[in-house]
Amino acid sequence: MSSEPQPAEKGPWNEETKNIFEGKSKSQFYDPCQEAAQRSYKCLYRNNGDKAMCGEYFQAYRDCKSAWLEKRRKERGTLW
Repeated sequence: MSSEPQPAEKGPWNEETKNIFEGKSKSQFYDPCQEAAQRSYKCLYRNNGDKAMCGEYFQAYRDCKSAWLEKRRKERGTLW
């Protein structure tokens, strides 16, 4: 088991996450990239808040979030 950031092989936006997101109430928060976010938090904790040590984790989260939002935009047929 490695603590390195794992690439999202199936992506953050698949049928399962789509159903969860669309089935939640408007007041609920759902982030399919939560796992990547948790890894970045854990990295910060392990490194006493040194952001320079966790750049790969932050980038993995940004990549996940970007892929998720792009897929949502394509499905809705709008580009902001």
